[in-house]
Amino acid sequence: MKKILGISAFYHDSAAALIIDGEIIAAAQEERFSRQKHDARFPENAIRYVMGEAKLALGDLDAIAFYDKPFLKFERLLETYVVNSPRGFKSFRTAMPIWLREKLFQKRQLSKALSTLDETYRGPSTLLFSEHHFSHAASAYFPSPFDEAIVLTLDGVGEWATTTVALGKGNSCEIVKELHFPDSLGLLYSAFTYYAGFRVNSGEYKLMGLAPYGNPIYRDLILENLIDLRADGSFQLNQDYFDYATGLRMINGQFEELFGKRARKPEAESIEQLHLDVAASIQVVTEEVVLTISRSLAAEYDIPNLCLAGGVALNCVANGKIVREGVFENVWIQPAAGDAGGAIGAALAVHHREFGEPRRSSSTDSMKGSFLGPSYDDATIVSELEASGAVFRTLDENSALEAAVTALVAGKAVGWFQGRMEFGPRALGARSILADPRSEAMQRLLNLKIKFRESFRPFAPSVLAEDAQEYFDLAVASPYMLLVSEVTDDLRVPVGDQEEAIDGLERLNVVRSKIPAVTHVDYSARVQTVHSSTNPRFHALLELFRNSTGCSVLVNTSFNVRGEPIVCTPRDAFNCFMGTELDFLIIENTVLYKDEQDSTMLANYRDQYALD
Repeated sequence: MKKILGISAFYHDSAAALIIDGEIIAAAQEERFSRQKHDARFPENAIRYVMGEAKLALGDLDAIAFYDKPFLKFERLLETYVVNSPRGFKSFRTAMPIWLREKLFQKRQLSKALSTLDETYRGPSTLLFSEHHFSHAASAYFPSPFDEAIVLTLDGVGEWATTTVALGKGNSCEIVKELHFPDSLGLLYSAFTYYAGFRVNSGEYKLMGLAPYGNPIYRDLILENLIDLRADGSFQLNQDYFDYATGLRMINGQFEELFGKRARKPEAESIEQLHLDVAASIQVVTEEVVLTISRSLAAEYDIPNLCLAGGVALNCVANGKIVREGVFENVWIQPAAGDAGGAIGAALAVHHREFGEPRRSSSTDSMKGSFLGPSYDDATIVSELEASGAVFRTLDENSALEAAVTALVAGKAVGWFQGRMEFGPRALGARSILADPRSEAMQRLLNLKIKFRESFRPFAPSVLAEDAQEYFDLAVASPYMLLVSEVTDDLRVPVGDQEEAIDGLERLNVVRSKIPAVTHVDYSARVQTVHSSTNPRFHALLELFRNSTGCSVLVNTSFNVRGEPIVCTPRDAFNCFMGTELDFLIIENTVLYKDEQDSTMLANYRDQYALD
């Protein structure tokens, strides 16, 4: 029985995962404990949690796996500067001291941190390093329900690779194709994220949400000037327009000249039609690249299953296009597709590749609904709430769920906290804010009064899996909220010529369906199908809501405000509850009403966290 700790760290979204005998026991991101979004530091708290979940010490482990190889990354950095010299000297001068002081000696740094964390740590001989994209590939294939699959990983960059294709069969997963830096679909998308005034490595989903407001009028311009896309899906970026290889910005002046305007300054400038159209254009190009690669792989290999990982795999619009086109019979996407998921991938890679252990066969995936984080018992909940000065009552389960449904039907926004915390960027019904999707005002209310974020941002629907096709054109399960689908024709509300003529962000105010709070301006929705097998309590809540309203759908957004990591503990949940206009909070069977709380404890949460 092999016990392996996986770690991802030092870039963004540090995380830890524990694998025992091939089973994923626990996994969590450091940010959830440190309360620092995208925390890149050594994941001390996450390691303590996953080891504590199994009551193990570091000395009990057979191996500790790190998710990438820093020496290869350093090699790429040096070769890039040599090739482009003297261009990029300023960036080189900035990067080198950090590498020479810290990053180049990560084995020593990791070993020191682990020995400080736990004196039973057995030394650097237990440390193994997996290549970045192999960690991604392993995280996608090994937990998937497939005995054989093509594995496609796309992100910004690992060591050298930016795009890889692997073939998985049994307990084997081997990379067979690679594209290398600086040619990167992830970095191309991030360049447009930067141009639109959003933060790289966190704002890409904003760009995706912005795209439906615009028109893809720059598609040809992008394909003619920025990316050379070939028939097999391989591509090359024109580095004349970018600065990420050797500079301190993603793009340069030539990029800005191509679109006729300088990059938007974050928060300082309004979003113009140009930004909407640019977002729509790069989204269409991204979908075209991903589909071209997928078609080419399907034609080359006689394998009906596709697995996806890497940051680009979080582009749920592109994922939905792959599924709808039917390029592959089956598609599975790692729910923690970004760097955090590399902790799981590195551990599984060691388990199967280094130790030669067999895979566990399963008709479903082995991610356990991605509910791999901590849970809290009643005693801990009561203790934390009492220490916070909260007014609460603890009910039996049915009464607690009925109280939540009563609040939802009354148009209240509900903080929902139950079970084990999700691993990955999506709230899946363990640490969520819920609301009635039938409300025309709910989308704006949640964005401006509770999430404190941009008004254009869409919200996702959670729907009973057995009722999903009544609401969405979705023929497959989507438990991880990684597929976009359109609402059914039956739910659409006719839009008059006057409303249809509205441009830009004003389109947000046009009601387009009977569930307007989760229907984007192009009739799309990022759907989560809720299954009783993986999330019985959330499923039960949806059933009660359906029984009360005839609607099987709830708005589901992450339990946090803009710039804050998703809440982890009962104390985190209460703090967010008191700092926003949330009306009702349910933590397991404990319920809290805002109007019963001490009004002197109300906090201004809007400025609590740095904007992302």
